[in-house]
Amino acid sequence: MLLAADVHGAFDGLARLISRGETVVILGDLLNFVDYRTGEGIATEVFGREFAEAAMQFRRRGDFAASREMWREYSRGREDDVRAMVGAEIQSQYRQMHAALEGGTGFVIHGNVDVPSLLQSHLPDGFRYVNGEVVETDGVRLGLIGGGSTTGLNAAGEIGEDEMEGLLDALGPVDVLGTHVPPAIDPLRRDVITGRLEGGSVAIADYLRRHQPAAHFFGDIHQPQASSWRIGRTRCTNVGYFRATNRAVRYG
Repeated sequence: MLLAADVHGAFDGLARLISRGETVVILGDLLNFVDYRTGEGIATEVFGREFAEAAMQFRRRGDFAASREMWREYSRGREDDVRAMVGAEIQSQYRQMHAALEGGTGFVIHGNVDVPSLLQSHLPDGFRYVNGEVVETDGVRLGLIGGGSTTGLNAAGEIGEDEMEGLLDALGPVDVLGTHVPPAIDPLRRDVITGRLEGGSVAIADYLRRHQPAAHFFGDIHQPQASSWRIGRTRCTNVGYFRATNRAVRYG
Protein backbone atom coordinates (compact mmCIF):
# COMPACT_ATOMS: atom_id res chain seq x y z
CA MET A 1 0.00 0.00 0.00
CA LEU A 2 1.33 3.42 -1.05
CA LEU A 3 0.10 6.62 0.58
CA ALA A 4 0.36 10.14 -0.84
CA ALA A 5 -1.12 13.55 -0.05
CA ASP A 6 -1.17 17.12 -1.30
CA VAL A 7 -1.05 16.26 -4.99
CA HIS A 8 -2.17 19.81 -5.84
CA GLY A 9 -2.34 19.26 -9.59
CA ALA A 10 0.79 17.10 -10.00
CA PHE A 11 -1.11 14.65 -12.16
CA ASP A 12 1.82 13.47 -14.29
CA GLY A 13 3.58 12.34 -11.14
CA LEU A 14 0.36 10.77 -9.89
CA ALA A 15 0.01 8.79 -13.12
CA ARG A 16 3.55 7.45 -12.67
CA LEU A 17 2.67 6.40 -9.12
CA ILE A 18 -0.44 4.59 -10.33
CA SER A 19 1.57 2.79 -13.01
CA ARG A 20 3.43 0.89 -10.27
CA GLY A 21 0.36 -1.33 -9.95
CA GLU A 22 -0.06 -1.15 -6.16
CA THR A 23 -2.95 -0.04 -3.99
CA VAL A 24 -2.73 3.74 -3.62
CA VAL A 25 -4.32 5.79 -0.84
CA ILE A 26 -4.54 9.53 -1.49
CA LEU A 27 -4.97 11.63 1.63
CA GLY A 28 -6.55 14.71 0.11
CA ASP A 29 -5.84 17.97 -1.69
CA LEU A 30 -5.96 16.95 -5.33
CA LEU A 31 -6.74 20.47 -6.56
CA ASN A 32 -4.12 23.19 -6.98
CA PHE A 33 -5.76 26.46 -6.04
CA VAL A 34 -2.52 28.37 -5.65
CA ASP A 35 1.02 27.03 -5.29
CA TYR A 36 2.47 29.22 -2.55
CA ARG A 37 5.96 28.71 -3.98
CA THR A 38 5.31 29.55 -7.64
CA GLY A 39 1.90 31.22 -7.80
CA GLU A 40 0.54 28.63 -10.23
CA GLY A 41 -3.02 27.42 -9.87
CA ILE A 42 -6.70 28.16 -10.27
CA ALA A 43 -6.48 31.55 -8.54
CA THR A 44 -3.89 32.76 -11.06
CA GLU A 45 -5.91 31.49 -14.02
CA VAL A 46 -9.03 33.31 -12.83
CA PHE A 47 -7.69 36.49 -11.19
CA GLY A 48 -4.14 36.87 -12.49
CA ARG A 49 -0.64 36.88 -11.08
CA GLU A 50 -1.07 39.95 -8.87
CA PHE A 51 -3.90 38.25 -7.00
CA ALA A 52 -1.86 35.07 -6.55
CA GLU A 53 1.15 36.96 -5.19
CA ALA A 54 -1.02 38.79 -2.65
CA ALA A 55 -2.69 35.49 -1.71
CA MET A 56 0.74 33.97 -1.08
CA GLN A 57 1.64 36.80 1.30
CA PHE A 58 -1.64 36.48 3.19
CA ARG A 59 -1.21 32.71 3.43
CA ARG A 60 2.29 33.01 4.84
CA ARG A 61 0.89 35.28 7.54
CA GLY A 62 -2.14 33.06 8.10
CA ASP A 63 -4.41 36.02 7.35
CA PHE A 64 -7.43 34.17 6.02
CA ALA A 65 -9.73 37.15 6.61
CA ALA A 66 -7.63 39.26 4.23
CA SER A 67 -7.70 36.46 1.64
CA ARG A 68 -11.47 36.25 1.87
CA GLU A 69 -11.86 40.03 1.53
CA MET A 70 -9.52 40.15 -1.48
CA TRP A 71 -11.56 37.41 -3.15
CA ARG A 72 -14.72 39.46 -2.64
CA GLU A 73 -13.04 42.59 -4.00
CA TYR A 74 -11.79 40.88 -7.16
CA SER A 75 -15.20 39.23 -7.69
CA ARG A 76 -17.36 42.29 -7.06
CA GLY A 77 -19.81 42.92 -9.88
CA ARG A 78 -18.95 39.71 -11.71
CA GLU A 79 -19.68 37.07 -9.11
CA ASP A 80 -21.48 34.75 -11.53
CA ASP A 81 -18.65 34.92 -14.07
CA VAL A 82 -16.02 34.22 -11.41
CA ARG A 83 -18.04 31.31 -10.06
CA ALA A 84 -18.29 29.86 -13.57
CA MET A 85 -14.56 30.31 -14.27
CA VAL A 86 -13.54 28.72 -10.97
CA GLY A 87 -15.97 25.86 -11.56
CA ALA A 88 -14.54 25.25 -15.03
CA GLU A 89 -10.97 25.17 -13.67
CA ILE A 90 -11.98 22.74 -10.91
CA GLN A 91 -13.70 20.46 -13.41
CA SER A 92 -10.62 20.57 -15.65
CA GLN A 93 -8.27 19.57 -12.85
CA TYR A 94 -10.55 16.76 -11.69
CA ARG A 95 -10.72 15.44 -15.25
CA GLN A 96 -6.92 15.37 -15.28
CA MET A 97 -7.03 13.54 -11.96
CA HIS A 98 -9.41 10.97 -13.46
CA ALA A 99 -7.02 10.33 -16.35
CA ALA A 100 -4.06 9.96 -13.97
CA LEU A 101 -5.87 7.46 -11.74
CA GLU A 102 -7.43 5.40 -14.53
CA GLY A 103 -6.36 1.77 -14.44
CA GLY A 104 -5.28 1.94 -10.80
CA THR A 105 -6.88 0.82 -7.56
CA GLY A 106 -7.17 2.51 -4.21
CA PHE A 107 -8.95 5.00 -2.01
CA VAL A 108 -9.22 8.80 -1.90
CA ILE A 109 -10.24 11.21 0.85
CA HIS A 110 -10.74 14.95 0.43
CA GLY A 111 -8.54 17.73 1.75
CA ASN A 112 -9.35 21.32 2.57
CA VAL A 113 -9.02 22.58 -1.03
CA ASP A 114 -11.13 19.79 -2.54
CA VAL A 115 -14.81 19.84 -3.42
CA PRO A 116 -15.92 16.46 -2.03
CA SER A 117 -18.92 15.92 -4.33
CA LEU A 118 -16.94 16.71 -7.49
CA LEU A 119 -13.93 14.72 -6.33
CA GLN A 120 -16.13 11.68 -5.78
CA SER A 121 -17.93 12.02 -9.12
CA HIS A 122 -14.66 12.25 -11.08
CA LEU A 123 -13.00 9.13 -9.67
CA PRO A 124 -12.50 6.30 -12.18
CA ASP A 125 -13.47 2.69 -11.61
CA GLY A 126 -10.96 1.14 -9.25
CA PHE A 127 -10.84 4.12 -6.91
CA ARG A 128 -13.29 4.78 -4.12
CA TYR A 129 -14.00 8.00 -2.23
CA VAL A 130 -14.09 7.36 1.51
CA ASN A 131 -14.96 9.59 4.45
CA GLY A 132 -15.57 8.19 7.92
CA GLU A 133 -15.28 4.52 7.01
CA VAL A 134 -13.08 1.53 7.72
CA VAL A 135 -11.89 -0.30 4.62
CA GLU A 136 -9.76 -3.42 4.41
CA THR A 137 -6.84 -3.48 2.00
CA ASP A 138 -3.78 -5.71 1.91
CA GLY A 139 -5.01 -7.29 5.15
CA VAL A 140 -5.03 -3.93 6.96
CA ARG A 141 -8.06 -2.33 8.62
CA LEU A 142 -7.68 1.25 7.43
CA GLY A 143 -9.80 4.06 8.85
CA LEU A 144 -10.10 7.08 6.55
CA ILE A 145 -11.46 10.55 7.31
CA GLY A 146 -11.15 13.55 5.00
CA GLY A 147 -11.22 17.28 5.54
CA GLY A 148 -8.95 20.12 6.57
CA SER A 149 -9.08 22.22 9.73
CA THR A 150 -11.40 25.22 9.63
CA THR A 151 -9.79 28.53 8.62
CA GLY A 152 -12.63 31.00 8.24
CA LEU A 153 -12.54 30.63 4.46
CA ASN A 154 -15.59 28.33 4.65
CA ALA A 155 -14.08 26.01 2.07
CA ALA A 156 -16.10 22.94 1.09
CA GLY A 157 -13.31 20.64 2.24
CA GLU A 158 -13.01 21.95 5.80
CA ILE A 159 -14.15 20.01 8.87
CA GLY A 160 -14.74 21.20 12.43
CA GLU A 161 -13.46 19.45 15.52
CA ASP A 162 -16.90 18.28 16.63
CA GLU A 163 -17.53 16.59 13.29
CA MET A 164 -14.05 15.07 13.28
CA GLU A 165 -14.59 13.71 16.79
CA GLY A 166 -17.89 12.14 15.76
CA LEU A 167 -16.38 10.45 12.70
CA LEU A 168 -13.46 9.12 14.74
CA ASP A 169 -15.79 7.75 17.42
CA ALA A 170 -17.77 5.95 14.72
CA LEU A 171 -14.61 4.32 13.33
CA GLY A 172 -13.65 2.51 16.50
CA PRO A 173 -10.28 0.70 16.64
CA VAL A 174 -8.33 0.31 13.37
CA ASP A 175 -4.89 -0.93 12.36
CA VAL A 176 -4.02 2.28 10.50
CA LEU A 177 -5.64 5.72 10.50
CA GLY A 178 -5.46 8.00 7.45
CA THR A 179 -6.53 11.65 7.57
CA HIS A 180 -5.68 14.85 5.73
CA VAL A 181 -4.81 16.87 8.84
CA PRO A 182 -2.19 15.98 11.46
CA PRO A 183 -2.87 15.44 15.13
CA ALA A 184 -2.47 18.53 17.32
CA ILE A 185 1.20 17.94 18.05
CA ASP A 186 3.12 21.18 17.53
CA PRO A 187 6.19 19.83 15.64
CA LEU A 188 3.88 17.98 13.23
CA ARG A 189 1.79 21.05 12.46
CA ARG A 190 4.46 23.76 12.43
CA ASP A 191 5.47 24.85 8.91
CA VAL A 192 9.16 25.74 8.94
CA ILE A 193 8.82 28.14 6.00
CA THR A 194 6.06 30.28 7.48
CA GLY A 195 7.13 29.59 11.07
CA ARG A 196 3.46 29.20 11.93
CA LEU A 197 1.41 26.52 13.62
CA GLU A 198 -1.03 25.32 10.97
CA GLY A 199 -4.14 23.21 11.43
CA GLY A 200 -4.01 20.22 13.72
CA SER A 201 -6.74 18.14 15.30
CA VAL A 202 -7.09 17.59 19.04
CA ALA A 203 -9.74 14.96 18.28
CA ILE A 204 -7.24 12.96 16.21
CA ALA A 205 -4.58 13.18 18.93
CA ASP A 206 -7.11 11.98 21.52
CA TYR A 207 -8.20 9.11 19.26
CA LEU A 208 -4.59 7.97 18.81
CA ARG A 209 -3.94 8.03 22.56
CA ARG A 210 -7.12 6.07 23.19
CA HIS A 211 -6.95 3.42 20.45
CA GLN A 212 -3.22 3.23 19.63
CA PRO A 213 -3.35 2.07 15.98
CA ALA A 214 -0.04 0.91 14.58
CA ALA A 215 0.25 3.95 12.30
CA HIS A 216 -1.34 7.27 11.43
CA PHE A 217 -0.69 8.83 8.01
CA PHE A 218 -1.63 12.39 7.02
CA GLY A 219 -0.55 15.39 4.93
CA ASP A 220 -1.64 19.05 4.85
CA ILE A 221 1.56 20.57 6.29
CA HIS A 222 3.88 20.98 3.31
CA GLN A 223 7.13 21.79 5.14
CA PRO A 224 6.70 20.34 8.65
CA GLN A 225 9.16 20.79 11.49
CA ALA A 226 8.85 17.05 12.10
CA SER A 227 7.59 14.54 9.56
CA SER A 228 7.16 11.71 12.08
CA TRP A 229 6.29 11.37 15.74
CA ARG A 230 5.16 8.75 18.22
CA ILE A 231 2.04 8.92 20.32
CA GLY A 232 2.38 5.85 22.50
CA ARG A 233 2.80 2.93 20.12
CA THR A 234 1.36 4.85 17.15
CA ARG A 235 3.86 6.06 14.56
CA CYS A 236 2.52 9.30 13.04
CA THR A 237 3.87 10.13 9.57
CA ASN A 238 3.40 13.08 7.23
CA VAL A 239 3.50 11.38 3.83
CA GLY A 240 4.91 14.49 2.14
CA TYR A 241 4.06 17.28 -0.27
CA PHE A 242 3.50 15.21 -3.42
CA ARG A 243 3.40 18.23 -5.75
CA ALA A 244 7.01 19.01 -4.78
CA THR A 245 8.40 15.50 -4.29
CA ASN A 246 6.34 13.09 -6.45
CA ARG A 247 6.95 10.56 -3.70
CA ALA A 248 4.66 8.30 -1.69
CA VAL A 249 5.14 6.39 1.57
CA ARG A 250 4.86 2.61 1.70
CA TYR A 251 3.08 0.73 4.46
CA GLY A 252 3.19 -3.03 4.81
